[in-house]
Amino acid sequence: MAEKPGKHTIEEIHSQPSAWPAALQVVQENAAAMQALWQAGNYAQVLLTGCGSPYYIAQAAAANWRELGLPAAAAPASEIWLNPRNTYLKKPTLLVALSRSGATTEVLRACEAFAGEGAGDVLTISCYPQAPLATLGKANLVVTSGQEESFAQTRAFTSLYLAALASGATFASHDAQMHDLLQTGEACKRVLAVAAPLAQQHGRNAGFDRYYFLGSGERYGLACEMSLKMKEMSLSHSEPFHFMEFRHGPQTMVNNSTLVIGLVSERNGEREQAVLADMRKLGGTTLSIGEAGCDVNFASGLREPARNALCVVAGQLLAYEHAISKGLNPDRPHNLNAVVKL
Repeated sequence: MAEKPGKHTIEEIHSQPSAWPAALQVVQENAAAMQALWQAGNYAQVLLTGCGSPYYIAQAAAANWRELGLPAAAAPASEIWLNPRNTYLKKPTLLVALSRSGATTEVLRACEAFAGEGAGDVLTISCYPQAPLATLGKANLVVTSGQEESFAQTRAFTSLYLAALASGATFASHDAQMHDLLQTGEACKRVLAVAAPLAQQHGRNAGFDRYYFLGSGERYGLACEMSLKMKEMSLSHSEPFHFMEFRHGPQTMVNNSTLVIGLVSERNGEREQAVLADMRKLGGTTLSIGEAGCDVNFASGLREPARNALCVVAGQLLAYEHAISKGLNPDRPHNLNAVVKL
């Protein structure tokens, strides 16, 4: 008997409350070695990299690391490989290479090009211990709880993202962030329950033909990932934007077939909600996601960096529901492979 379409995807989405603590445990177990690496390196900057979803992890995590006072930036692995001297390399640099498979060609070649420049050290964060990437760093974090059967990343994305946030907290000795990260598994259980009916309502609405994901600061990379999930799983028109940038041209696309999803922050929530209100005036439908006063209301009690991962869970459910409503199989999206090898 053939498997039900989306079987692995929905199971992996709902497994995140147990996958996240296991991912964080990997960082805790390697904390002493990572702190020694950081102290010995005296790095001028950290450069986080990946391809596809892991690149969006790099973007979001780099923004968080900057909030922690670490000199972090992000670049696609292909740029470090093909244009190493144009990717803001400062010596010495800590390159943080992210990959679910640990076998993506561009990530491996980025590490090789970086080593060829003699620019510093490498930390890898991946999911498979036998993969080539898992041996290329001075420190190698292997988050096996992120391993997946489906091609589009869900559990892997959030597990690697939380491991990256925990790594930043380790380097910065930021105990408060680590404390909150360790509570995210329980918070995820509630968000899965709260987001499910809204994901069904909006994801199964055949009247929508375009989706826009808005997020700023640490949430912009997450908006990119949520948009990618909608593209991959449901083959729908989907784009990410910074909140305030959406008014500068893209809002011309808003009409009654538009769903605008907003990842609302604590610091700028009033301004972000005003953008969503403007889009409703233009005829669009909006879905706000955040800690309080939102359609998907976390009520987690956690500080913002840790709870940002909860936004992604809601986006995964929305993409899954839309894919199923279109008769697609989100486990095996069209034209997509689990690993890109060149």
